[in-house]
Amino acid sequence: MSEKSSESTFISVRDIPGVNPAIAEKLEAAGYVSVWSIVVVRPEELAEKTGIPVPVASKIIENARKMLGIRFKTAKEVKSERLNVKKITTGSKGLDELLGGGIETKTITEFYGEYGSGKTQICHQLSVNVQLPYEKGGLLGRAVYIDTEGTFRWERIEAMARALGLDPDTVMDNIYYIRAYNSDHQISTVDDLFSFVPKNNVKLVVIDSVMSHFRAEYPGREHLAERQQKLNAHLHQLMRLAEAYNIAVVVTNQVMARPDIFYGDPTMAAGGHVLAHVPGVRVYLKKAKGNKRIARVVDAPHLPEGETVFAITEEGIRDVEE
Repeated sequence: MSEKSSESTFISVRDIPGVNPAIAEKLEAAGYVSVWSIVVVRPEELAEKTGIPVPVASKIIENARKMLGIRFKTAKEVKSERLNVKKITTGSKGLDELLGGGIETKTITEFYGEYGSGKTQICHQLSVNVQLPYEKGGLLGRAVYIDTEGTFRWERIEAMARALGLDPDTVMDNIYYIRAYNSDHQISTVDDLFSFVPKNNVKLVVIDSVMSHFRAEYPGREHLAERQQKLNAHLHQLMRLAEAYNIAVVVTNQVMARPDIFYGDPTMAAGGHVLAHVPGVRVYLKKAKGNKRIARVVDAPHLPEGETVFAITEEGIRDVEE
């Protein structure tokens, strides 16, 4: 897969005005290798991780933003930028239509639901589909798959690739997999992606599931504030990653019962208000009869609320056959 297919131009931190070789070495050693990785960071954070004084860090960030033309923009310019947002097909036309054309770049899409509702299947399918050419709903890019629960199955990737007429070995070579063993490992892995993504033409980052470690490591109300603070920082780091490199970020989430609900569906996504506010698109998945699943858009500022039915088949995510 050609590196030239990446639309996120890689510009080295060494090109930032005022960055001498000594400072560049400190930045690169801390994982800040591209200009985009600099513009999304706070001066205090940059100073802490590199040992550079805060005033120097502030100046570097300011110069990086000027270099990339980050400034006040008109609404028309914002519209033009939004038209540059790309979409990855899910494999189901109905689900794509529900999502406004597919999974968007420059945002976080969250799929939540009970066990067996199709969350992991969608993540597997997207990791294959992102490699397709643009005309077939892909981005000619690679995927990073961060697995927190051991649910990744190469067998499914192989089956989905074959169904699309792709070489399974090539497809698997283009999916970078890592098992995250705790929340700190999960967070540090995302930090590393700011240098990894542009160098490897990554167009999709998956975390399956985003809340698992946080729920296990911070049980009870006495740990709630610490958990939410850590989770909030993690999600905003993912958001910066998506925006900086124009990539899609997909996270899955578990559900929990709401004892105060007597009518309707008593389940809600784990993570509370922090997870409710950061993702750009939230989709609730629910089991139906047989291989059918129901997807409902719960929150997306640019999409109408609605739902659709799709199927999980041997070949992957597909429309329901009439």
